[in-house]
Amino acid sequence: MKILIATTVNPFIGGGSTNIVDWLEAALQRFGHTVETFRLPFSDHHADILEQLVALRMMDLSEYGDRLITIRTPSHLLKHPNKVCWFIHHYRSAYDLWGTKYQAMPNTLESEACRQAIISADNIGLRECKSLFCNSQVVQNRLKTYNNLDAEVLYPPLLQPEQFHCGEFGDYLLYFSRLTHHKRQWLAIESLRYTKTPVHLILAGEPDPESGGAYLRELQELVTRYKLSSRVTLLARWIPTEEKLRLFAECLATLYFPFDEDSYGYPSLESYAAGKAVISTTDSGGTSELLLDGVNGIISPPDPELIAEGMDRMYRNRAAAKQMGQAGQRRIQELGIDWDNVLRRLLA
Repeated sequence: MKILIATTVNPFIGGGSTNIVDWLEAALQRFGHTVETFRLPFSDHHADILEQLVALRMMDLSEYGDRLITIRTPSHLLKHPNKVCWFIHHYRSAYDLWGTKYQAMPNTLESEACRQAIISADNIGLRECKSLFCNSQVVQNRLKTYNNLDAEVLYPPLLQPEQFHCGEFGDYLLYFSRLTHHKRQWLAIESLRYTKTPVHLILAGEPDPESGGAYLRELQELVTRYKLSSRVTLLARWIPTEEKLRLFAECLATLYFPFDEDSYGYPSLESYAAGKAVISTTDSGGTSELLLDGVNGIISPPDPELIAEGMDRMYRNRAAAKQMGQAGQRRIQELGIDWDNVLRRLLA
């Protein structure tokens, strides 16, 4: 089958939204399909949104390929008679983040009009799709709440989970993620100061190109303020694959505290592929779809003292930490998180 994949990108910024496209492309090719991928530059600045929506809508791919699979918003505005969408998140400032501190649009009449235009465009483009999938129950609920659309949850897998392995259960907790404020690495540092064990913390990941410098300084200031320099390691850079695999293999468990995440997050899958448990929070969104409290990790309220109790629990009981990591691997199998299932649904 000749398959088109289309997505929008912020140039030079990687992450989950770029991984899902790269890995889908590789999986389709591995299964013998011919694939052409369109990675369309898209500015998230509200002043640029409307012109870009019009530009995308004017692109007609009807004459090309047997199927178009769209990923990151608003690539679903592209025209194709056999369009399928694997929707991973809205332009959230116009939806669930509207009215919160994470809203990127100013509170003006112009922004309200822009917001309504975004919602209207989504309603048109998404309703054209032959099938509508999403990456989590969180996104499924948002689509129903804001767009009155029903979507099937299709969990994205890792490309090569077999490359991860479980080593020793060391003395550190690993938080592996892009360094940006809503991922809340700062909450991990705040929590560490309440621990009663000598557990260590490693924060690893690239800072955001635009705001990451200021956020990195904020994290460093917290470490200094709480006198945790001997227990916190900041790896604020691109982590090569070999080093990444070692960090996961040798950690005690992992942390993942994003605010209202769209899905469980690849770091959670990577942790379970390495046989390590995950500590997350009740307000982290899609992480709770993969993580079962007390079974394959710990879900805590976003309170530093309560999170610290979970950190100490992992440190004091390595056997339980190991059992939770193994349960995480079984959870992936229970949810059918693999490429066979993904391709079967997307190409049905």
